[in-house]
Amino acid sequence: MLIDRLGAFMNEPARTLFERTTGDGRMAAPRALAALGALGQLTRLTIFQLLVRNEPSGLAAGAIAVALGCPHNTLSSHLAILARSGLVRRNRNGRTIIYRADVAGMRNLLTFLVSDCCDGHPEICALVSVIPPEDRSCAAPPKTRTRKK
Repeated sequence: MLIDRLGAFMNEPARTLFERTTGDGRMAAPRALAALGALGQLTRLTIFQLLVRNEPSGLAAGAIAVALGCPHNTLSSHLAILARSGLVRRNRNGRTIIYRADVAGMRNLLTFLVSDCCDGHPEICALVSVIPPEDRSCAAPPKTRTRKK
């Protein structure tokens, strides 16, 4: 079955490929793909960067539209895609909806991308300082092989 082969290819159980997180709380591949896909469009990337710059207060949709010169209906679609991908959160403040960058979602995506870096030698790329200790699978000592005699 294609799903099983895909899971074997990615060295993960096939069931985790379609979940938001793996059993240990890490971001699963489809969730990471959704986030990367959302950021792969210039307007959404610009929206996300704008929201990151305006953390922690966030911005109302109207302020985002004015800053980008984006029509409201188009902006609404972009914000929905970013929200579904786990990169943007929205909070209602009276009649206004405030959009904020989801810092935890961004951290999860970055951790997903670099968690297995450098084949167990995190000192090579020095990314270990930006990854929370509980997510540092690359900080584990490398596996050693024993030869059969």
